[in-house]
Amino acid sequence: MIVIIDYGMGNLRSVQKAFERVGSVAKISNNPNDLIKADKVVLPGVGAFHACMENLKKSNLVEPIREVIRKKKPFLGICMGLQVLFEEGEEFGKHEGLGILPGKVIRFKLPKTYKIPHMGWNRIRKKNRTDILEEIDDNSYFYFVHSYYVVPNDGNIIATTTDYGKDFVSSIISDNIFACQFHPEKSQKNGLKLLKKFASL
Repeated sequence: MIVIIDYGMGNLRSVQKAFERVGSVAKISNNPNDLIKADKVVLPGVGAFHACMENLKKSNLVEPIREVIRKKKPFLGICMGLQVLFEEGEEFGKHEGLGILPGKVIRFKLPKTYKIPHMGWNRIRKKNRTDILEEIDDNSYFYFVHSYYVVPNDGNIIATTTDYGKDFVSSIISDNIFACQFHPEKSQKNGLKLLKKFASL
């Protein structure tokens, strides 16, 4: 069973519908026990870093997420679900993340010719091999909406980068974790390929 974590933020139904389109059943839940029992877990999200962390804490979901990852269950983070895996985010001041991966989340600082948030279609460039992207061509387009990006301490976990005024990390791979800044549920054919591959892990 795939469980999509409901912590009061994010386009949960869009993610669920995308899994349905690739023939997989995904349950939306805020029940910590459902996470523990799940075969695979998805943490989607939009909004502010600190609000996401507050909602996860209020819903008693922080420790279940850490346990799922410790147990090596396939884990997919999407957008904010990537960012909160790191130690710290700087949105509206410094805030503590889940601390599962060493690194931080910072805001784009770009020339005025670049609009923030970075919104729309952009290419991903593969940096490290990962099974979840094996059927997706290098330089494929995915859909982005974000003003902040992750800076991992360990460059070896970088799966892809994307150019928006500078190269930034657009996805990471670490053991059982794959997490992406882009939205596979909004990325049409390539996004569905990614979700189908995750469901088959």
